[in-house]
Amino acid sequence: MRPEVVARSELDLPLVVTSLMKGVVYRDTNDRAWRHLLGLQPQVRDFVATLGLTAVVDEAEGYAFLRALPDDETDEQSARPRLVARRSLSYHVSLLLALLRKRLAQFDASAADTRLVLSRDQIVDLIRVFLPSTANEARLVDQIDTHIGKVVDLGFLRRVPGPDDVFEVRRILKAFVDAQWLADFDDRLAGYAAELANDEQEAG
Repeated sequence: MRPEVVARSELDLPLVVTSLMKGVVYRDTNDRAWRHLLGLQPQVRDFVATLGLTAVVDEAEGYAFLRALPDDETDEQSARPRLVARRSLSYHVSLLLALLRKRLAQFDASAADTRLVLSRDQIVDLIRVFLPSTANEARLVDQIDTHIGKVVDLGFLRRVPGPDDVFEVRRILKAFVDAQWLADFDDRLAGYAAELANDEQEAG
């Protein structure tokens, strides 16, 4: 259901821009900023463009965020420090993001629900098959917990309140891991899995 429309005279541009500067604006967790954003998209895009940013708004999925303009859209004379920093991710965090994105694609193809919720154990099972075998199971799980925490910090997983260790896969992940990237990563995963199996056979 579409959110209630805010009267144009009541739209609050500073609220929207400030909210976007703080991070991703989600329809389900920041309804007020989201409703104002829907009525101010052209103004928001014009404003953030002066800062070298573009606003990405996905009304269907219910999220919006700021992304730095590509280098080819800015000239050297107007170059300015980046407000949205590029982040270098470790292999294991990239691997976990790709596996979560693949799981989200499978979920979308087979489920009517819009929220993919996974337990910690399910996430551990997703990634552990791509990690070297070890006799120290507790240490391996601790390492995976660290990777999960990093993905939470990046905003692609959200801890679901409650006694259970459960996470929601945020749909903004689709904006960062597209189908082509996922297909390319699948090829690399297949090669990595083959190498891992050969190493384990040689070690055995």
